[in-house]
Amino acid sequence: MAERSERMDGRDDDLKRPAQDEILSPTFAPTKLKFPNHIHTEMDEKFQQLADTILSRSTEIIGKEGSAPYEIPEYPIVENERKFYFEKQLSSRNRSRFFNTGDQASADHERNNSVGKPSAMDSESYQRMSSTDVYDEYDLAPDFQRIYIAGQEISGISSLGVPLHDLKEASKSLVQALMIREKYMAMSHQSFPKITARFLQNLEDNEEFQGMKEGFGKGSTDVDGIPYFDRRVSDHPFHPPKKEDPFDIEVPMGVECSLKMVQGLMYVYENEEAVKNNTPLELPYVQPKTFLADQNIMYALISDGPLKSFCYRRLSYLSSKYQLHTLMNELKESAAQKEVPHRDFYNIRKVDTHVHASSCMNQKHLLRFIKKKMKTCSDEVVCKDKKSGKEMTLAEVFDSMALKPYDLSVDKLDVHADRNTFHRFDKFNAKYNPIGESRLREIFIKTDNYINGKYFGHVIKEVMEDLGESKYQNAEYRLSIYGRSRDEWDKLAYWAIENKIYSDNVRWMIQIPRLYDIYKSAKIVKNFQEILENIFMPLFEVTRNPQSHPELHKFLIYVSGFDSVDDESKTEHIKFDLETPLPEDWCQDENPPYSYYLYYMYANITVLNQFRR
Repeated sequence: MAERSERMDGRDDDLKRPAQDEILSPTFAPTKLKFPNHIHTEMDEKFQQLADTILSRSTEIIGKEGSAPYEIPEYPIVENERKFYFEKQLSSRNRSRFFNTGDQASADHERNNSVGKPSAMDSESYQRMSSTDVYDEYDLAPDFQRIYIAGQEISGISSLGVPLHDLKEASKSLVQALMIREKYMAMSHQSFPKITARFLQNLEDNEEFQGMKEGFGKGSTDVDGIPYFDRRVSDHPFHPPKKEDPFDIEVPMGVECSLKMVQGLMYVYENEEAVKNNTPLELPYVQPKTFLADQNIMYALISDGPLKSFCYRRLSYLSSKYQLHTLMNELKESAAQKEVPHRDFYNIRKVDTHVHASSCMNQKHLLRFIKKKMKTCSDEVVCKDKKSGKEMTLAEVFDSMALKPYDLSVDKLDVHADRNTFHRFDKFNAKYNPIGESRLREIFIKTDNYINGKYFGHVIKEVMEDLGESKYQNAEYRLSIYGRSRDEWDKLAYWAIENKIYSDNVRWMIQIPRLYDIYKSAKIVKNFQEILENIFMPLFEVTRNPQSHPELHKFLIYVSGFDSVDDESKTEHIKFDLETPLPEDWCQDENPPYSYYLYYMYANITVLNQFRR
């Protein structure tokens, strides 16, 4: 061994000792580099045997495939059997280790699952991290290998390459952003993650965060006080109760109050006298000054260089850590997944969001539906000619376009959003017109048309039937409210109830396009407040007295939220600040900025949610 170490030291000296020619040469000269002679060891023979085994195995596979290409190679089957056997062994070992509380099992757990346990690490802290506390925090987590990062880099001068001062400022900024989000969601009665809320509360109280343990069943209870792990399916059913007619519900009586929109915000008054005295009910909302101050804080955080550096490094660190976890625990996770009965990718519940109802069907489905209607309903009146005012049947509409059902194809329909629509909002909207004809869009995928959206209701019900058959696939389809008139809500609700458009797998999201400039140029509205009144006044009226809009009351039960949509790539030349005109004074032709839309939508939705409660 001494002789071998001397040889190794001599080789290291040869590697470190540069030649005289290399020192004098100003450029890199590969021919002048000198490497020490290779010393043969026993490891070289093992590596050679391993290489020969791999080479012979690959040669056998190539030979078999070359002689009989129709035969299935045996190597993948053998490997899959070995992998399956190994996963089965891991699964049985994990079960016995998880339920075994003996000292030997605990020792095996520490020996097998400690990844690079550092010698300088405090034994007490390591014991606290890798023993029973892990099971307290993750009661049902499999026995995975844990990753622990130790050293002065984390707890000393800097973390993830960020100086300690910048790290403190970045942490304060992130906590401030989380608190702003919690405030806005709480005021509008939206759910906020419990663990994050508990963390922020402990941070304000200067207490140690214990959110993980409480979040996994110790502190989480439902309305009736039933602990998390004692809940049954009857306490929280997977499926909604079955009804013959989901819209056959009782419409309650209303309350006596008055409504009025002032400066773009809806106020609720006890009576008409309170309206005259300007004494509304206390339904709190975020004031414009507060909103603008919080908006400026978010702008500052977005442009903060050290914060962006920290976030980028932190996300890169977590991504690499997850990849390392996958590398070490992939087989264990696969074995744990196979033990779960009746669960795989196809029978877990999935939700499709941000899908407009007009595009919920695929292009082949829409093509089949159009051809079917041409065969069965070609003599049905579907629209009026805008120029002559003459009623037109479906067959006459196709004759005016010189089209026959036989000529239609998926390529001819051209409703598929391909790569040409990326960053091109105009081309994206054009894809909603089958064959490039807006008349076909109005007939087949509009709720408010000459036939009251009957065809659109039929095709959506076909899509809903497919979702019902798949059982585990849900969707949140979007319908548009434009704010051009007060009766938009009533027409939409009537369309849904008249055509009985309902599915246990579907809920509705209302999206509001930011199209004030178009309506103003067309002289549909006078100012921005008129759009707000058209959107929110029917909602407050049906909340005050559901019998005033019975269809709308039934329809809103299945509406989950609102969204504001438009082309976000367009530049804005107006900034929302305290000097910006109020909605009742916004009479110019230019569209308000995005934040202007968001504030008045959020403020009115906040008041509406509190009023409905």
